[in-house]
Amino acid sequence: MNTPRSRQIVVAGAGIAGLTAAIAFARQGFSVRVYEQAPRLEEAGAGLQIPPNATRLLAALGALDHLLPAAVAPERIELRSARRQRLLAAVELGARAEARWKAPYLVAHRADLQSALLARAQRDPDIRIVTSARVGDAALHARGATVSIDREGRIEEVACLLLVGADGVHSSVRGLGGGTPADRPSGYIAWRTTVRRESRLGRTLAEAMPQDVVTAFLHRRFHLVSYPLRGGSAVNLVAVTPASGNGDPAGHAPLAAAMHGLRGPLATLADAAAPWTQWPLSEVDPRISWTGAAGAALIGDAAHAMTPFAAQGAAMAIEDAVVLAELVAAHPDDMPAALAAYEALRRRRVEQVAARGRFNRRAYHAAGPMALGRNLVMRLHGERLTSDLDWLYGYDALAEARAAGEKAGR
Repeated sequence: MNTPRSRQIVVAGAGIAGLTAAIAFARQGFSVRVYEQAPRLEEAGAGLQIPPNATRLLAALGALDHLLPAAVAPERIELRSARRQRLLAAVELGARAEARWKAPYLVAHRADLQSALLARAQRDPDIRIVTSARVGDAALHARGATVSIDREGRIEEVACLLLVGADGVHSSVRGLGGGTPADRPSGYIAWRTTVRRESRLGRTLAEAMPQDVVTAFLHRRFHLVSYPLRGGSAVNLVAVTPASGNGDPAGHAPLAAAMHGLRGPLATLADAAAPWTQWPLSEVDPRISWTGAAGAALIGDAAHAMTPFAAQGAAMAIEDAVVLAELVAAHPDDMPAALAAYEALRRRRVEQVAARGRFNRRAYHAAGPMALGRNLVMRLHGERLTSDLDWLYGYDALAEARAAGEKAGR
């Protein structure tokens, strides 16, 4: 189909951010081409948390029903001391969360979320997904962009209204908009693995890590989060430790050292749950622009990769995609205004979430008197934790985008 430039959107990357953007733009009447450099759509990693601020958008896009059969709706989040596994505080989820925030709190495998988005995208005739294809270059100008696509050595040029960089923390599109293509180390390492619930280890962990709970174990040297996957048949484990600074060795010795001296089922977990996938966490300079000229915009990790202390990485990518599509649809003939409104709205929101992540990092890894104070505050004010999350989980990015679009048009 020969789509006019004015209705053509090019998306670099077919991960969570890119597929969400494709669906959101197609719902607004745009024709979308998604270019993915991998030969197959395969999502790395293991589990992720999908909070209500994201699931309400997945529902609006028609993707939530595809995800629900593979997801789990936990009953609560529990914060516990790692040393003795003592409960410090809890946030009620399940039906209470859905009633409070008008959308469910889910946990799922990354591959299941990507599959749900892909299934929804493939239903839309205005979305075309091309694999083994990389955005190699782009000329950005007032009328949009002309994008060079490298398809295994064959170069194809595509004219479009907007190039959306959804190609992750190591984004190549980021450099095309005048920013720096380089990400930078965050100073932290994530360790990921999954355990079958019916295995010997899974049964051992059942009491400390119930299958209907997201559990965070806090320690000055690390924190560990567990939650169910694949209908409760598996337990997702992700631990975060400081990076050594000297290049982290193969194997899980640094994690075992961080968890040394614990009690109960966590005492031998580092060895028992091996192998762990070591995942160096990267960040993007928050000073870079997320929009280039009038023809490009960054979303998700390409714009603002953040450490997982607020468990909002996927949610921020989903919010970005929906807001960008909404504002471009509201002002297709004034792309500078649409992109300026997008960056202004999203930057405020992302900065708030990033600040919450920094607060959580300090609280999770607190030591000495700070840890004692943290524990006391959590026990005394545990019931307030739920209301303190209203700004985060109750946020409606679609409503905010529509209000911003109306304001930009005045």
